[in-house]
Amino acid sequence: MKRIKQSFEVKFEYNVIFTRHLFGEGNPEFRNFLSDFGDRKYQKKILFVVDEGVFKSHQYLAESIRNYFSESKDIHLVPELLVIPGGEQVKNNQVYFDQVMNAINEFGIDRHSFVAAIGGGAVLDMVGYVAAVAHRGVKHIRIPTTVLSQNDSGVGVKNSINYYGKKNFLGTFAPPVAVFNDSEFLTTLEERDWISGISEAVKVALIKDLPFFEWLEANAELLAARDMEAMNTQIFRCAELHMQHISSGDPFESGSARPLDFGHWAAHKLEYLTDFKIRHGEAVAIGIALDSVYSHLKGMISESALERILALLKNLGFNLFHLALAEDNKINLWKGLNEFREHLGGELTITLLQDLGKGLEVHEIDFEFVKEAVDYLENKFEISYP
Repeated sequence: MKRIKQSFEVKFEYNVIFTRHLFGEGNPEFRNFLSDFGDRKYQKKILFVVDEGVFKSHQYLAESIRNYFSESKDIHLVPELLVIPGGEQVKNNQVYFDQVMNAINEFGIDRHSFVAAIGGGAVLDMVGYVAAVAHRGVKHIRIPTTVLSQNDSGVGVKNSINYYGKKNFLGTFAPPVAVFNDSEFLTTLEERDWISGISEAVKVALIKDLPFFEWLEANAELLAARDMEAMNTQIFRCAELHMQHISSGDPFESGSARPLDFGHWAAHKLEYLTDFKIRHGEAVAIGIALDSVYSHLKGMISESALERILALLKNLGFNLFHLALAEDNKINLWKGLNEFREHLGGELTITLLQDLGKGLEVHEIDFEFVKEAVDYLENKFEISYP
């Protein structure tokens, strides 16, 4: 028998830059990054793909980008900004995948060039997936425009689209070359989108950082009242915790452990059951509430700890129950648990709470207690989601 063994490591490195007015005349950060990245002997091009909602809310954006690059000699700006719908529809319909791929082909975006996505998490997911598979990988820059994408999904390494009616069925682990968090984009968010992303901060605080959870408790009213300083603090710490986790263990999730998916197994199913009428962050808040109640019913956390969790979510402005959880004797929720197990590709691994700030992975779920947790939320909270 003969054998050749292959082994190598690939280093990934990227920065998340926090700024304001990214394309302002007095802000050279983005232009400097492009000029300094890679080999200067190659002609670099950049294609912008923009979330339609962002494009409409920031009518100056196209002109600002063109003016920003008007005197650049190192970077060739593709003359057309590709505008696509935001929200989960962009991950559900292949036509948008094809539009981005066609633009990469038409404008000659090669592996020394860039595709920059400006938008919420769904747009970043889809564009990142296209960038990862075009030419086996073109340079991808993320410019998140929502709270959720700035503090969680936009700073990570995952890209995806939905397929077979399942969330994130097709996807890649392909880090961006840079992430630019521009707080100016947050100023035009709808109230639901402002609040929605904070659920990811509650999630990571509950499983990793008690002081951050306590900070969220103390600042819930400011966050709900759209205080920008408090929001920027929340985004920075949440993004920092997510990035620390990605680099500390299993960044490409080769195992079945998914601690950063605390509260997500039910959330993913709930999004589909409501035809994505509720935001991802809103579904995560309900998922956190459900898993926290379950943790209490299993004797893992105290009643007082549970009450603090639920009070924080309510003070931030979240609704914590949806009728879809209870439909058909919770059979849809049972299907969601099995789909999550399948998505992991191994044994079921669910993160629950051992204490505030301390997560615990379990490999079995007693569904009778899940049903009891659903009933608890239904009895305790009003039904106010569509």
